[in-house]
Amino acid sequence: MSDFLSLKTLSDFGWGAEVFVAVFLTLLARFFAMRILKLIESRVIKTSNIWDDAILEAARSPLSWFILIMGLLWAVEISEAYVSSELFSVSNLELARKLALVSLIVMFLVRFTTLTEQRMNQRIESQGQAEPDQSRIDPTTLTALAKLLRLAIIISGVLVALPTLGIEITALLAFGGVGGIAIGFAAQDLLSNFFGGLMIYMDRPFAIGDWIRSPDREIEGTVETIGWRLTVVRTFDKRPLYIPNSVFNTLALENPSRMSNRRIKETIGIRYQDASKMGAIVVDVKDMLLQHEEIDSGQTLIVNFNSYAASSLDFFIYTFTKTTNWIRFHEIKQDVMLKIIEIVHSHGADFAFPTITLDGIDVLRPEPDASS
Repeated sequence: MSDFLSLKTLSDFGWGAEVFVAVFLTLLARFFAMRILKLIESRVIKTSNIWDDAILEAARSPLSWFILIMGLLWAVEISEAYVSSELFSVSNLELARKLALVSLIVMFLVRFTTLTEQRMNQRIESQGQAEPDQSRIDPTTLTALAKLLRLAIIISGVLVALPTLGIEITALLAFGGVGGIAIGFAAQDLLSNFFGGLMIYMDRPFAIGDWIRSPDREIEGTVETIGWRLTVVRTFDKRPLYIPNSVFNTLALENPSRMSNRRIKETIGIRYQDASKMGAIVVDVKDMLLQHEEIDSGQTLIVNFNSYAASSLDFFIYTFTKTTNWIRFHEIKQDVMLKIIEIVHSHGADFAFPTITLDGIDVLRPEPDASS
């Protein structure tokens, strides 16, 4: 028993107690910090401001790690008085504190940027922004800005941390200038695609979810993702199409998703024997379109007798629907065409079909038998 007590000197017991107290206070401080943060969140969540929510949620993990790391370094600093090791020196502990602080600040800013991006995207979606206003930010541009901001934060964090590690930034920048020229020549296509993606984010010719097509190439489908190198378009037969961003610099592109209206343009032919009824039919069809609740009467609306065709008298309709939804458009177009059928039939007329008039048909008839 006396030997056991002799191994436990007062200093040994004091070292263990100090480390225990440091760890206990660290965990206690973390507990109260998280409780206080949760209490603040319960009050802030009731507001419509997205910034305070993002700040508190972004701070949760870095704050927790900050308390734990500082507590661990405190315990190590206590141990340094009892354990002779270069690893526990004052300079190394100070270096660890600085690196931890820089890393946690970077972590907080990156999380804050990501959470803000998510909340702003949710707000845009909840507002039902089907046709993005060019003067307002859209999800595609927001994603691009968030990516650039996160990249800038990480690079800034690395540049701040390098002097702490004893690395001279000036020498690194000098090397980067020479190496950057060589890398630039070796990665021309990569840089071209990068700047092509940047132009997409800035000019916003399309956004994720838009239906795009090109008259120059066989490109048509829905935009799924816009990356820094590639844009992914899902074709209507569900094939993914991977397009380098540099292609869009010289490509003519249509974006049907941003149409203000959809057009109905059809030619209808009636029989020649119904020529006297053409005027009344045209008037009634035009009245029907003007009264149709899904037709935009504020746009160009034309119904006119158009031409003498080979087998019919043709009139055409030219009008626009209020909706731009492709499925709904075809439903409206079907309704319009069915009503035109009713109007034509209501006037006792009918639709023409291809016919051939044969002159001299009597010559081809057989002469009656004289004996009969």
